[in-house]
Amino acid sequence: MGDNGPVSTDSSDRASKQPAKRTSSGRSTRRTPRPARRAGNPVAADEPAAAQNSDGARVPSAPPAVTRAAATTDLPEDRYLNRELSWLDFNARVLAIAEDKSQPVLERAKFLAIFASNLDEFYMVRVAGLKRREETGLSVRSADGLTPHEQLVRISAHNQDLMEKLSRVFLDELVPELAAHGIRILNWAELETADQIKLSRYFEDHIFPVLTPLAVDPAHPFPYISGLSLNLAVTVADPDAGLRRFARVKVPDNVPRLIRVEADRENEHATFLPLEELIAAHLGKLFPGMRVAEHHIFRVTRNADLEVEEDRDEDLLQAMERELARRRFGPPVRLEVTETMSETMLELLLRELEVDQHDVVEVKGLLDLSCLFQLDRLHRTDLKEAPFVPATHPAFAEGQTPKSIFATLREGDVLVHHPYDSFSTSVQRFIEQAAADPHVLAIKQTLYRTSGDSPIVNALIDAAEAGKQVVALVELKARFDEQANIQWARTLERSGVHVVYGLVGLKTHCKTALVVRQEGSTIRRYCHLGTGNYNPKTARLYEDLGLLTASPEIGADLTDLFNVLTGYARHGQYRRILVSPQGIRNGIVERVEAESERARQGLPCGIRMKVNSLVDEQIIDSLYRASLAGVPVQVVVRGICALKAGVDGLSENIEVRSILGRFLEHSRVFHFVGIDEHWIGSADMMHRNLDRRIETQVRVTDAKLTAQLDAMLDSTLHPSTRCWVLNAKGDWEPSPRSGEQVRDHQVEMLRLHGAKVR
Repeated sequence: MGDNGPVSTDSSDRASKQPAKRTSSGRSTRRTPRPARRAGNPVAADEPAAAQNSDGARVPSAPPAVTRAAATTDLPEDRYLNRELSWLDFNARVLAIAEDKSQPVLERAKFLAIFASNLDEFYMVRVAGLKRREETGLSVRSADGLTPHEQLVRISAHNQDLMEKLSRVFLDELVPELAAHGIRILNWAELETADQIKLSRYFEDHIFPVLTPLAVDPAHPFPYISGLSLNLAVTVADPDAGLRRFARVKVPDNVPRLIRVEADRENEHATFLPLEELIAAHLGKLFPGMRVAEHHIFRVTRNADLEVEEDRDEDLLQAMERELARRRFGPPVRLEVTETMSETMLELLLRELEVDQHDVVEVKGLLDLSCLFQLDRLHRTDLKEAPFVPATHPAFAEGQTPKSIFATLREGDVLVHHPYDSFSTSVQRFIEQAAADPHVLAIKQTLYRTSGDSPIVNALIDAAEAGKQVVALVELKARFDEQANIQWARTLERSGVHVVYGLVGLKTHCKTALVVRQEGSTIRRYCHLGTGNYNPKTARLYEDLGLLTASPEIGADLTDLFNVLTGYARHGQYRRILVSPQGIRNGIVERVEAESERARQGLPCGIRMKVNSLVDEQIIDSLYRASLAGVPVQVVVRGICALKAGVDGLSENIEVRSILGRFLEHSRVFHFVGIDEHWIGSADMMHRNLDRRIETQVRVTDAKLTAQLDAMLDSTLHPSTRCWVLNAKGDWEPSPRSGEQVRDHQVEMLRLHGAKVR
């Protein structure tokens, strides 16, 4: 979900070894937004090339001129943006939504929480990886030529700018606006005396019994600080001996971080006290007979990227459990402290935690603003986006004579677009009907992430208990969902489901389901291929696409794919799908080159693509060459983009935009206009997806469904759609400019699909 601040360009070793300043200079720059470059919308193969008029409609025009550089095969070395800094730019766009005063205040709070949660994962995985490379002496440079050390320096500078903006937005804007609507986040001293007395009783009854102060002295070593836990660093003084001692108090993570002060939870006004404030106010009870000299909040982020030696371990499930136990002991990669922390206390933490001073992030106000997710539970519909009810896809609407999904799919393919189209009445119903249908012989499905009370998993269990052959490929290595997937795997196995864990060295990230059904003397296969997970909860938050089909070709493709996933088959050629590794990158590049060839021949051409991330160098280079050949390329990317757009002599025919909003734009769609092919799938254009994962892309051929995909892409690329546009300098600019007409793509999709907004 989802602006940008400047990044430090000082990557010299000398500069990076200077001691980090305790306070930032607070520098910032303002960019004047420019109009988005509006490349013409490509058209179908039997139409002339097109541009857009002022209304966004297609009008005939000549294809872009071939540039003089098109004849050369050499591309400049500095043609990529840095992957990690591009991710920080993405999170800056998330923060920009929290800054947007036109958003309901609780939505703004939610985006601050999303920003904070995103940043935690970035440090646990990406920064941790860079630190590991730096510490092991690996001199591998990024695609833009930076060493791990240089990247870490720039990340630190960019992140400090973002944290300053985060604090300003929270303290100066959000807290006062929340208070104006009756929602207050106070410290202990700001509470009324009666409220302090009431909360003191709450502390005695619910908090005090679970607290464990840990002293540090010759008999007590410095305690282990678990990743992402909130902690109080306390200095206590012995009034008799005059000695000062350090102690650590962990803030419990099994009680709400923001304590509701009011007893009446139905009251629309709400006052909250941070849990650490309550503990700090009662530290004297934890250290009776001692004087509390000072206390400060701190938080450590640790490396949480798992490294499973799959070739060594015969049992992947046991290997994952062992690595999950190790995750909490990963080395620290970030230390967050309050700006009021004393130098003495900071030096102690740096020494004991073995954290470099450059990894210290000072925060004004609350640490860990992901706690603001709590505010979303308030029943204040006046301060949130209007709730909506997803529409049942017309193909599955119940008529006077209810029809099974199988009968519907025999009449033609169906493309569902979540969250606008209901997940429960389409994909979930497909699996549930298969589980209950006595004519269904087998169900095969991949599970990457699912919900805690998954109706999909329950349906698979029901099917197995009814005697059907059920195969579930549960991906144990789905990051941060490993423990949940281990539990699901064991539950499924106990129910008689054949559970497999994928292939050694590869994650299975594709979203596929295959149902085998006996129909008279015929065996028919029904399929679902999607861009998102089989998770009914995220299906209301993530924008995704799914193809439901009875196509014999796709059925044969999925049969071959599951044989690869569960057995020893090595299948290379498929009919209607592309499969990574190898297949998707090669397939995309071949189609990009086909569009380039059409441009050189003066034929209609164009590429439109919508992805989460665009990082893979081979894909990017193919798009550069397409641009040089004269192909109009339009890219919608939610997150990371390493491609440089609008650069003369390289990418002047490429437009890149990013759409962030209420729903997380998650679908991956490709439209190769000249050859008239539409593809959807699970893979982003990243190394991990194309080289280290099993992913699928499926070609959509039905004219009604491709028209649906075109309408969606037209909406994302409409000149008036609210978005950010990547300029030739590598900066993201808001578009349209202030004062211009603005439309919201997601609101338009809600209207188009008939979802009911309350």
